[in-house]
Amino acid sequence: MITTNYNEGTIKLKSNDYYFLPEYRSSKYTKKINGPYGNQELDINLIRKDFPILQKRVNGKPLVWLDNSATTQKPNCVIKAIDNYYSEYNSNIHRGAHTLAKIATEAYEGAREKIRSFINADSCEEIIFVRGTTEAINLVAETFGDDKIQKEDEIIISVMEHHSNIVPWQKLAQKKGAIIKVVPIDDCGEIIMEEYAKLLTSRTKIVAITHLSNVLGTINPIKKMIEMAHHIDVPVLIDGAQSIPHIGVNVKELDADFFVFSGHKIYAPTGIGVLYGKKAILEEMTPWQRGGGMIKDVNFETTTYNDLPYKFEAGTGNIADAIGLGEAIAYINNIGIERVQLHEKKLTSYAMDQLSQIPSIRLIGTSSNKSSVLSYILEGVTPEDVAKFLNNDGIAVRAGHHCAQPVLKRYGLNSAVRASIGIYNTIEEINALVGSTLKIARY
Repeated sequence: MITTNYNEGTIKLKSNDYYFLPEYRSSKYTKKINGPYGNQELDINLIRKDFPILQKRVNGKPLVWLDNSATTQKPNCVIKAIDNYYSEYNSNIHRGAHTLAKIATEAYEGAREKIRSFINADSCEEIIFVRGTTEAINLVAETFGDDKIQKEDEIIISVMEHHSNIVPWQKLAQKKGAIIKVVPIDDCGEIIMEEYAKLLTSRTKIVAITHLSNVLGTINPIKKMIEMAHHIDVPVLIDGAQSIPHIGVNVKELDADFFVFSGHKIYAPTGIGVLYGKKAILEEMTPWQRGGGMIKDVNFETTTYNDLPYKFEAGTGNIADAIGLGEAIAYINNIGIERVQLHEKKLTSYAMDQLSQIPSIRLIGTSSNKSSVLSYILEGVTPEDVAKFLNNDGIAVRAGHHCAQPVLKRYGLNSAVRASIGIYNTIEEINALVGSTLKIARY
């Protein structure tokens, strides 16, 4: 350990081997080093140059963006891809006979293929473009859920769910007379698997669970939870909004029935996201929204719906931002999701260690298997005041209930500070967060 000063705070830092990573396939974003974890390291400075907003100053200080769970910043390649669409080949897709329509269609469907490959789906027919995680969950609840769930059937969610994975199921349960069962967590923020096992019964019709908590940072044992549900033929929806940018996702290996995520959490634009569903399930589901694009034939008596994935993509889609999402996926692939995962988990571990040394702090979510999310409160200071103080030092965090009120209430709280990590964050930025928080605690 070494000691350094950050403004008025004194922070103990771990040795510089913190950033050493195992050797993976070569990437322009790595540099050669000699260290105990291999001979390649993520070149964070090179990565940061790809994100123009990170050069910004806030209140005279360099911007420290630690609000990645709310939204991530966008690399130049994504910004340019969107600009290029609008300036070079703006067109509607699929039915145009002209050149620009062909180019736009190829780019749009090319993005779908990038996503399919990234999550290892069997077919592009299983990749549905939506506005984001929220719309994807609503789509499943309003179609699959409405068809399959009847009076006194049970829906299993966990106490750590985002409101987007609670409210749609509540609406469905109220409509059908179904029952929502909630899996509890322990004080560290981990699913109590014995209780989950007890909740799985012949009445269970779907499990909807987050992969990585947006408040606790806990990485849930999703594969095991899916296996347990499938043992009694219960389908599982995975909310991957927080996991998709931080850890590798293989829907085939997980055997997920549905997997949903938002583009803006993985360095892509807002207003675009993905519903993955197993083809056999999607083929049985009726469309949710109806109109142009999702039909084969229409007359005044009946309509024949289009094939997958288009029967769930009514109207003109968000073409530019779908292309931007594909570019963001390609960007992460170029770096390597394995490197991203290891970088962020190590940075999270370091941050938890440093924050825990601050007097009067209470960390929320202390699982050993967590990534990217640091939630805490300071005794005697409201989370909102902590966030305002940090903003004075150019540090962007979030304060509030984080659209996950039940899990905060589990800890007797209504609000907390949340700092959340992305690929471009550095140990120096964690030191800035810790130093500023320490100043508040001492004030």
